Amino acid sequence: MAAAATAAALAIPTLHSSNLSSAQTQLRNGRQAQVCAPRALLFQVVSTSVEVESRPSVKRDAQVLPFRVGHGFDLHRLEPGLPLIIGGIDIPHERGCEAHSDGDVLLHCIVDAILGALSLPDIGQIFPDTDPKWRGAASSVFVKEAVKLMHEAGYVLGNIDATLILQKPKLSPHKESIRKNLCELLGADPAVVNIKAKTHEKVDSLGENRSIAAHTVVLLMRK
Repeated sequence: MAAAATAAALAIPTLHSSNLSSAQTQLRNGRQAQVCAPRALLFQVVSTSVEVESRPSVKRDAQVLPFRVGHGFDLHRLEPGLPLIIGGIDIPHERGCEAHSDGDVLLHCIVDAILGALSLPDIGQIFPDTDPKWRGAASSVFVKEAVKLMHEAGYVLGNIDATLILQKPKLSPHKESIRKNLCELLGADPAVVNIKAKTHEKVDSLGENRSIAAHTVVLLMRK
C-alpha cells in the first residue's frame, strides 16, 4: 500500500506558488473575458440599432408600385317610392336608395375602392353631398372620374370583386346586365369583373329590407 500511495503521489503534479499565481491569473482573466464578451456584443447591437434608426427614411413614390389594392364599402337606407339603381341598372322594387345623388350603392362602393387603391380621398370628399351640382347626379359620372384618375396615375384595372348585401329583391335576373354596364364604365373585360349578391338572413336593417350595402375589392396594375 505504501508503494501504491507513493506512486499516486508521484503522479499528481505539484503546484508551486508561481504556477498557482499564474493559474489564478488565467482564471480571473477568463472570467473577465466572459463578462466583457456579452457587454461587447450588447454594445455592438445597440450601435447597430442606432445606426439603422439614424438613417434617413427613403421616400418611395407610390407610382412605382407594380400593383395596388383598394377596398370600398357603402350603405344606403331604402325608402318607399324611390328608384333602386344598382350598377347603373334600374331594378324594379317598391323601395329605393335615399341619397344625395342617385344612390347607386354599387358604383359608390367601386369608386371608393379605386380611390382607396390610389391613396386618394374618398368619394364624399371629392364629390361632397353639400354641393348642389351633385344632387340627383348619375353615379356613372363618379366612376368615370375615378377611372380617369386611375389612368393618370399610370394604372389599369386588374380585376374587381363586388358583393351586394340586400334581403330583396333577388338580383340573379339582373346580375349580367349590371356586370355588362360595369365593364363599359370601367373599360374592363368581363373576365375581370365579378359580382355576388347575398341576403342578410333577415337580420338588422339589411335583412329587414330597410337598407342595402356593398363591399368591393379592386386590384390595380401598373401599365
